[in-house]
Amino acid sequence: MLYQTAETWRAAREKRVLLFGMSGLGKTHLSNLLRDAGGWFHYSVDYRIGTRYMGEYISDNFKREAMKVPLLRELLLTDSVYIASNITFDNLAPLSTYLGKPGDPEKGGLPFDEYMRRQEQHREAEICALLDTPRFIERARDIYGYGNFVCDSGGSICEVVDPDDPADRVLNTLSENLLLVWIAGTEAHTAELIRRFDRAPKPMYYQPEFLRAGWSEYLRENKLQEDEVDPDAFVRWAYARALAHRQPRYAAMAAKWGIRVSAHEVAKVRSPAELDALIARAIEGP
Repeated sequence: MLYQTAETWRAAREKRVLLFGMSGLGKTHLSNLLRDAGGWFHYSVDYRIGTRYMGEYISDNFKREAMKVPLLRELLLTDSVYIASNITFDNLAPLSTYLGKPGDPEKGGLPFDEYMRRQEQHREAEICALLDTPRFIERARDIYGYGNFVCDSGGSICEVVDPDDPADRVLNTLSENLLLVWIAGTEAHTAELIRRFDRAPKPMYYQPEFLRAGWSEYLRENKLQEDEVDPDAFVRWAYARALAHRQPRYAAMAAKWGIRVSAHEVAKVRSPAELDALIARAIEGP
Protein backbone atom coordinates (compact mmCIF):
# COMPACT_ATOMS: atom_id res chain seq x y z
CA MET A 1 0.00 0.00 0.00
CA LEU A 2 1.38 3.42 -0.98
CA TYR A 3 0.68 5.02 2.42
CA GLN A 4 1.44 2.38 5.05
CA THR A 5 0.39 4.44 8.08
CA ALA A 6 -1.99 7.27 8.86
CA GLU A 7 1.01 9.43 9.70
CA THR A 8 2.57 8.73 6.29
CA TRP A 9 -0.71 9.79 4.67
CA ARG A 10 -1.04 12.96 6.72
CA ALA A 11 2.58 13.98 6.05
CA ALA A 12 2.53 13.25 2.32
CA ARG A 13 3.15 16.33 0.18
CA GLU A 14 1.43 14.62 -2.71
CA LYS A 15 -1.71 12.63 -2.04
CA ARG A 16 -2.88 10.18 -4.69
CA VAL A 17 -6.04 8.10 -4.35
CA LEU A 18 -8.16 5.81 -6.50
CA LEU A 19 -11.81 5.59 -5.52
CA PHE A 20 -13.71 2.40 -6.30
CA GLY A 21 -17.10 0.88 -5.59
CA MET A 22 -20.57 0.76 -7.09
CA SER A 23 -21.72 3.75 -9.13
CA GLY A 24 -23.90 6.07 -7.07
CA LEU A 25 -22.06 5.81 -3.73
CA GLY A 26 -19.88 8.93 -3.93
CA LYS A 27 -16.85 8.39 -6.18
CA THR A 28 -17.65 11.24 -8.52
CA HIS A 29 -18.94 13.40 -5.64
CA LEU A 30 -15.54 13.20 -3.94
CA SER A 31 -13.63 13.60 -7.20
CA ASN A 32 -15.56 16.75 -8.10
CA LEU A 33 -15.16 18.11 -4.57
CA LEU A 34 -11.38 17.69 -4.70
CA ARG A 35 -11.06 19.14 -8.21
CA ASP A 36 -13.27 22.12 -7.42
CA ALA A 37 -11.29 22.86 -4.24
CA GLY A 38 -8.15 23.31 -6.37
CA GLY A 39 -4.82 21.56 -6.38
CA TRP A 40 -6.20 18.15 -7.38
CA PHE A 41 -6.16 16.51 -10.81
CA HIS A 42 -9.29 14.47 -11.57
CA TYR A 43 -8.77 11.42 -13.80
CA SER A 44 -12.01 9.72 -14.86
CA VAL A 45 -11.50 6.16 -16.06
CA ASP A 46 -14.92 6.04 -17.74
CA TYR A 47 -14.20 9.29 -19.60
CA ARG A 48 -10.85 7.90 -20.77
CA ILE A 49 -12.56 4.72 -21.95
CA GLY A 50 -15.22 6.64 -23.85
CA THR A 51 -12.80 9.04 -25.53
CA ARG A 52 -9.41 7.42 -26.05
CA TYR A 53 -10.30 3.75 -26.32
CA MET A 54 -13.91 3.46 -27.45
CA GLY A 55 -14.51 6.85 -29.06
CA GLU A 56 -14.12 5.47 -32.57
CA TYR A 57 -16.47 2.55 -31.89
CA ILE A 58 -19.05 4.99 -30.53
CA SER A 59 -18.86 7.47 -33.40
CA ASP A 60 -18.85 4.69 -36.01
CA ASN A 61 -22.04 3.34 -34.45
CA PHE A 62 -23.65 6.78 -34.73
CA LYS A 63 -22.61 6.92 -38.40
CA ARG A 64 -23.94 3.41 -39.01
CA GLU A 65 -27.35 4.49 -37.75
CA ALA A 66 -27.20 7.78 -39.66
CA MET A 67 -26.50 5.91 -42.90
CA LYS A 68 -29.98 4.38 -42.61
CA VAL A 69 -31.50 7.86 -43.07
CA PRO A 70 -31.37 8.94 -46.76
CA LEU A 71 -30.67 12.63 -46.06
CA LEU A 72 -27.93 11.91 -43.54
CA ARG A 73 -26.48 9.19 -45.75
CA GLU A 74 -26.03 11.66 -48.60
CA LEU A 75 -24.45 14.24 -46.29
CA LEU A 76 -22.09 11.69 -44.74
CA LEU A 77 -20.98 10.36 -48.12
CA THR A 78 -20.08 13.88 -49.22
CA ASP A 79 -18.39 14.78 -45.92
CA SER A 80 -21.01 17.48 -45.38
CA VAL A 81 -21.71 16.66 -41.73
CA TYR A 82 -19.56 15.65 -38.81
CA ILE A 83 -20.84 13.12 -36.29
CA ALA A 84 -19.13 12.53 -32.94
CA SER A 85 -20.11 11.86 -29.35
CA ASN A 86 -20.17 14.71 -26.86
CA ILE A 87 -19.04 12.63 -23.90
CA THR A 88 -18.13 14.49 -20.69
CA PHE A 89 -17.23 13.62 -17.08
CA ASP A 90 -20.88 14.17 -16.18
CA ASN A 91 -22.48 12.65 -19.28
CA LEU A 92 -21.26 9.19 -20.19
CA ALA A 93 -24.45 8.31 -22.08
CA PRO A 94 -22.67 7.79 -25.44
CA LEU A 95 -20.57 5.03 -23.87
CA SER A 96 -23.44 3.23 -22.15
CA THR A 97 -25.64 3.58 -25.25
CA TYR A 98 -22.96 1.93 -27.37
CA LEU A 99 -22.60 -0.96 -24.91
CA GLY A 100 -26.30 -1.58 -25.30
CA LYS A 101 -28.55 -4.32 -23.96
CA PRO A 102 -29.24 -7.77 -25.42
CA GLY A 103 -32.65 -8.83 -26.64
CA ASP A 104 -35.52 -7.92 -28.94
CA PRO A 105 -34.27 -5.61 -31.75
CA GLU A 106 -37.73 -4.02 -31.93
CA LYS A 107 -37.09 -2.75 -28.40
CA GLY A 108 -33.57 -1.58 -29.10
CA GLY A 109 -31.89 -4.84 -28.15
CA LEU A 110 -28.69 -6.25 -29.61
CA PRO A 111 -28.01 -9.83 -30.69
CA PHE A 112 -26.28 -11.50 -27.75
CA ASP A 113 -23.07 -12.18 -29.69
CA GLU A 114 -22.80 -8.51 -30.70
CA TYR A 115 -23.54 -7.49 -27.13
CA MET A 116 -20.72 -9.72 -25.89
CA ARG A 117 -18.35 -8.34 -28.56
CA ARG A 118 -18.94 -4.81 -27.23
CA GLN A 119 -18.51 -6.04 -23.67
CA GLU A 120 -15.09 -7.42 -24.62
CA GLN A 121 -14.17 -4.10 -26.22
CA HIS A 122 -15.04 -2.41 -22.92
CA ARG A 123 -12.99 -4.90 -20.90
CA GLU A 124 -9.89 -4.22 -22.98
CA ALA A 125 -10.51 -0.47 -22.88
CA GLU A 126 -10.98 -0.41 -19.10
CA ILE A 127 -7.73 -2.29 -18.49
CA CYS A 128 -5.86 0.11 -20.77
CA ALA A 129 -7.43 3.17 -19.11
CA LEU A 130 -6.49 1.90 -15.64
CA LEU A 131 -2.93 1.19 -16.75
CA ASP A 132 -2.76 4.76 -18.12
CA THR A 133 -3.15 6.14 -14.59
CA PRO A 134 0.60 6.49 -13.76
CA ARG A 135 1.15 8.40 -17.00
CA PHE A 136 -1.63 10.82 -16.08
CA ILE A 137 -0.12 11.26 -12.61
CA GLU A 138 3.07 12.41 -14.33
CA ARG A 139 1.16 14.59 -16.81
CA ALA A 140 -0.76 16.23 -13.98
CA ARG A 141 2.50 17.10 -12.26
CA ASP A 142 4.53 18.10 -15.33
CA ILE A 143 1.90 20.10 -17.21
CA TYR A 144 -0.35 21.50 -14.49
CA GLY A 145 1.83 21.33 -11.40
CA TYR A 146 -0.67 19.11 -9.56
CA GLY A 147 0.86 16.61 -7.14
CA ASN A 148 -2.50 15.62 -5.70
CA PHE A 149 -4.37 13.16 -7.89
CA VAL A 150 -7.75 11.43 -7.68
CA CYS A 151 -8.68 8.56 -9.98
CA ASP A 152 -12.44 8.12 -10.32
CA SER A 153 -12.71 4.48 -11.39
CA GLY A 154 -15.72 2.80 -12.96
CA GLY A 155 -17.96 0.47 -11.00
CA SER A 156 -16.72 -2.44 -13.10
CA ILE A 157 -13.06 -2.22 -11.98
CA CYS A 158 -13.58 -5.35 -9.86
CA GLU A 159 -14.59 -7.25 -13.01
CA VAL A 160 -11.26 -6.70 -14.79
CA VAL A 161 -8.85 -7.45 -11.92
CA ASP A 162 -8.20 -10.48 -9.70
CA PRO A 163 -7.74 -9.29 -6.11
CA ASP A 164 -6.62 -12.78 -5.04
CA ASP A 165 -3.69 -12.80 -7.50
CA PRO A 166 -0.59 -11.12 -6.01
CA ALA A 167 0.76 -10.76 -9.55
CA ASP A 168 -2.30 -8.99 -10.98
CA ARG A 169 -0.79 -6.42 -13.33
CA VAL A 170 -3.47 -3.78 -12.97
CA LEU A 171 -3.69 -3.90 -9.18
CA ASN A 172 0.09 -3.87 -8.80
CA THR A 173 0.37 -0.85 -11.09
CA LEU A 174 -2.39 1.01 -9.26
CA SER A 175 -1.31 0.19 -5.70
CA GLU A 176 2.27 1.27 -6.43
CA ASN A 177 1.03 4.71 -7.47
CA LEU A 178 -2.16 5.42 -5.51
CA LEU A 179 -4.05 4.52 -2.36
CA LEU A 180 -7.02 2.34 -3.32
CA VAL A 181 -10.13 3.44 -1.40
CA TRP A 182 -13.31 1.36 -1.44
CA ILE A 183 -16.53 3.29 -0.82
CA ALA A 184 -18.68 0.57 0.70
CA GLY A 185 -22.44 0.76 0.93
CA THR A 186 -24.92 -0.82 3.32
CA GLU A 187 -27.90 -3.04 2.48
CA ALA A 188 -30.01 0.12 2.47
CA HIS A 189 -27.68 1.68 -0.12
CA THR A 190 -27.93 -1.47 -2.23
CA ALA A 191 -31.73 -1.38 -2.10
CA GLU A 192 -31.72 2.28 -3.16
CA LEU A 193 -29.31 1.58 -6.04
CA ILE A 194 -31.62 -1.20 -7.25
CA ARG A 195 -34.64 1.15 -7.04
CA ARG A 196 -32.77 3.78 -9.06
CA PHE A 197 -31.73 1.24 -11.65
CA ASP A 198 -35.29 -0.07 -11.97
CA ARG A 199 -36.44 3.47 -12.80
CA ALA A 200 -33.74 4.00 -15.44
CA PRO A 201 -31.94 0.77 -16.41
CA LYS A 202 -28.66 1.41 -18.20
CA PRO A 203 -26.05 -0.75 -19.89
CA MET A 204 -23.07 -1.84 -17.81
CA TYR A 205 -19.98 -4.01 -18.15
CA TYR A 206 -19.94 -7.44 -16.48
CA GLN A 207 -17.57 -10.40 -16.51
CA PRO A 208 -18.31 -12.60 -19.54
CA GLU A 209 -18.76 -15.74 -17.40
CA PHE A 210 -21.32 -13.91 -15.25
CA LEU A 211 -23.20 -12.66 -18.31
CA ARG A 212 -23.26 -15.95 -20.21
CA ALA A 213 -24.50 -17.84 -17.17
CA GLY A 214 -27.10 -15.16 -16.41
CA TRP A 215 -28.31 -14.99 -20.00
CA SER A 216 -28.78 -18.78 -20.19
CA GLU A 217 -30.60 -18.81 -16.86
CA TYR A 218 -32.88 -15.92 -17.88
CA LEU A 219 -33.83 -17.57 -21.19
CA ARG A 220 -34.48 -20.89 -19.46
CA GLU A 221 -36.51 -19.47 -16.57
CA ASN A 222 -38.68 -17.32 -18.84
CA LYS A 223 -38.89 -19.81 -21.73
CA LEU A 224 -37.73 -17.17 -24.22
CA GLN A 225 -35.72 -17.09 -27.41
CA GLU A 226 -32.94 -14.49 -27.60
CA ASP A 227 -34.89 -12.10 -29.82
CA GLU A 228 -37.93 -12.27 -27.51
CA VAL A 229 -36.14 -10.84 -24.47
CA ASP A 230 -37.13 -7.37 -23.28
CA PRO A 231 -33.68 -5.68 -23.01
CA ASP A 232 -34.66 -3.53 -20.02
CA ALA A 233 -36.19 -6.49 -18.21
CA PHE A 234 -33.00 -8.51 -18.59
CA VAL A 235 -30.63 -5.79 -17.37
CA ARG A 236 -32.92 -5.10 -14.40
CA TRP A 237 -32.83 -8.81 -13.57
CA ALA A 238 -29.04 -8.91 -13.94
CA TYR A 239 -28.31 -5.77 -11.93
CA ALA A 240 -29.26 -7.04 -8.45
CA ARG A 241 -27.25 -10.18 -9.12
CA ALA A 242 -24.32 -8.04 -10.24
CA LEU A 243 -24.32 -6.14 -6.95
CA ALA A 244 -24.08 -9.41 -5.04
CA HIS A 245 -21.40 -10.67 -7.43
CA ARG A 246 -19.27 -7.54 -7.08
CA GLN A 247 -19.47 -7.05 -3.32
CA PRO A 248 -16.95 -9.76 -2.30
CA ARG A 249 -14.61 -8.68 -5.08
CA TYR A 250 -14.62 -5.07 -3.83
CA ALA A 251 -14.08 -6.33 -0.29
CA ALA A 252 -11.08 -8.41 -1.37
CA MET A 253 -9.59 -5.42 -3.21
CA ALA A 254 -9.87 -3.30 -0.07
CA ALA A 255 -8.55 -6.01 2.26
CA LYS A 256 -5.54 -6.92 0.14
CA TRP A 257 -4.76 -3.79 -1.86
CA GLY A 258 -6.21 -0.75 -0.10
CA ILE A 259 -8.65 0.53 2.52
CA ARG A 260 -12.38 0.77 3.13
CA VAL A 261 -14.55 3.79 3.95
CA SER A 262 -18.32 3.84 4.20
CA ALA A 263 -20.67 5.60 1.80
CA HIS A 264 -22.37 7.09 4.88
CA GLU A 265 -19.09 8.74 5.93
CA VAL A 266 -18.35 9.88 2.38
CA ALA A 267 -21.73 11.62 2.14
CA LYS A 268 -20.67 13.86 5.04
CA VAL A 269 -17.38 14.99 3.48
CA ARG A 270 -17.43 18.66 2.51
CA SER A 271 -13.73 19.50 2.06
CA PRO A 272 -10.36 17.93 1.19
CA ALA A 273 -9.38 18.26 4.87
CA GLU A 274 -12.38 16.17 5.92
CA LEU A 275 -11.47 13.52 3.34
CA ASP A 276 -7.86 13.55 4.60
CA ALA A 277 -9.12 12.83 8.10
CA LEU A 278 -11.51 10.10 6.92
CA ILE A 279 -8.75 8.30 5.02
CA ALA A 280 -6.31 8.62 7.93
CA ARG A 281 -8.86 6.96 10.23
CA ALA A 282 -9.41 4.17 7.69
CA ILE A 283 -5.66 3.51 7.40
CA GLU A 284 -5.38 3.34 11.20
CA GLY A 285 -8.10 0.71 11.21
CA PRO A 286 -10.65 -0.15 13.88
